[in-house]
Amino acid sequence: MPDLTIHSLREFWFKWRSSRVLILFIVFVALFLDNMLLTTIVPIIPDYLYHLQNPKSPMDETYKFLAKNCSNDELVRHRSYFVRHPFQFRKILRTSCNWTVDWAMNKTEIENKQRTIILENENRWVGVMFASKAFVQLLTNPFIGPLTNRVGYSLPMFSGFVIMFVSTLTFVFSKSFGLLFLARAIQGIGSACSSVSGLGMLADRYPDDEERGKAMGTALGGLALGVLVGPPFGGFMYEYVGKASPFLVLAALGLFDGILQLSVLQPGVSGEPVEGASLKTLIKDPYILVAAGAITFGNVGIAMMEPSLPIWMMTTMRASEFQQGAAFLPASISYLIGTNLFGPMAHKMGRWLCCMIGMILISVALIGVPMATSIYGLIIPNGILGFAFHI
Repeated sequence: MPDLTIHSLREFWFKWRSSRVLILFIVFVALFLDNMLLTTIVPIIPDYLYHLQNPKSPMDETYKFLAKNCSNDELVRHRSYFVRHPFQFRKILRTSCNWTVDWAMNKTEIENKQRTIILENENRWVGVMFASKAFVQLLTNPFIGPLTNRVGYSLPMFSGFVIMFVSTLTFVFSKSFGLLFLARAIQGIGSACSSVSGLGMLADRYPDDEERGKAMGTALGGLALGVLVGPPFGGFMYEYVGKASPFLVLAALGLFDGILQLSVLQPGVSGEPVEGASLKTLIKDPYILVAAGAITFGNVGIAMMEPSLPIWMMTTMRASEFQQGAAFLPASISYLIGTNLFGPMAHKMGRWLCCMIGMILISVALIGVPMATSIYGLIIPNGILGFAFHI
């Protein structure tokens, strides 16, 4: 009887490991964590970099600003002294109210003006940091495809998990722009390994075109869910718990995914090397070029919004970190809907038609984003953008 039980368990284990549904779930989780990490930092980085570069008391900075910009003749003569000694300037304000007539401006407005100037200067550095992941992934992607032909999908997939885990922990302990940049850049390597290997694994396990379309749609649902959860999750945790908290949660989820990959995929070199098409052959294929162009131009809008939208919301709408993250919710929800809707539908409608409609809608949505005057004004254009992005 015990031997029969052990045999049954062993048989169940082998069936479980070879299940296509389980492989799909692993790819789903990997894409989910990759894109959750990608978007969690969107509402965090602008404010965190601001405080890294401006660690001094906002009150002292306000008095420095006043000392630099006050036009009172008597005060102008001693401006350099008061800029160096804001506390002395504060004492003078308390005893000499008449000196404050020139700049009788609300302190909050002054601090907001200071913050706007600093954030506008910071914008390019935020953009550079966000772009580092995509740049590294762009360089890495062409090498992962041939690598999977040689060693199989499981080893690059697990390598992607390890790199992503290291990237997540680096975000936890980063207290400088350099370390944040490094964490973001190495995420690009892990993302290339996970996405190329994961989607290649699904294409291998689902040879039928219709089944493959449904499987890809489900797996990309993980991508959509990561994009959906990431910004509001990051903004909420950063505002109410602290900078390290969202990354610790992601590290724990990543550890679960790694254990799942170890137990099911058992990473290692598998089978004989497969001779795939060369990069030169792929570049000559017009369908691949059109698809790559559509993906590139479709992503440009989202890529521009990630570093610029939170800073724009901070300077024009005085949005909190949570609100900055929540602004991406309409795009994420509509993306999730589009993922499940257009996987099967594209097979019936024609993929070229879906792609063309999506590109037109992306253009319309991007025109509408800068017209918004409040957080609520971003709901419709961001919703259209997310829906069109998946089409």
